[in-house]
Amino acid sequence: MKWVRFPVVALLTAGLVVLAGCGGGGDLADVSGTVLFDGKPLEKGAITFNAADGKGGTGGGPIVDGKYTATKVPVGPTKVSINGSKVIGKKKIYNTKDSPEMELYDELLPKKYHEKSELTLDVKPGRNEKNFDLTTK
Repeated sequence: MKWVRFPVVALLTAGLVVLAGCGGGGDLADVSGTVLFDGKPLEKGAITFNAADGKGGTGGGPIVDGKYTATKVPVGPTKVSINGSKVIGKKKIYNTKDSPEMELYDELLPKKYHEKSELTLDVKPGRNEKNFDLTTK
């Protein structure tokens, strides 16, 4: 009988640990706004909000013509990462004469906005609005 109880107790304990982990920091919000780069709307990119403590979730969304709406953003202090892309050329999809081409992209924004970002936002429950005015310098 003891060998049956142990697996049952282990499963119940594991289930409670999982539920406890999911409960903390489970509040999510939406953040929308604009992203300017050197005074002009950022044409294409992405924005990501990560819980500042590293324990919560991540939310984000695309940036199109300088506008974004990020969903499922963790409530509380977040670190913000913004990427922007620029077309740097074209490449054939196949190695044939009549192959269609695809655009090649490179990062447009300085690393201080994504890889080494110091951008932050304290996200409140519900809907939030935050505009970013980024510069080359």
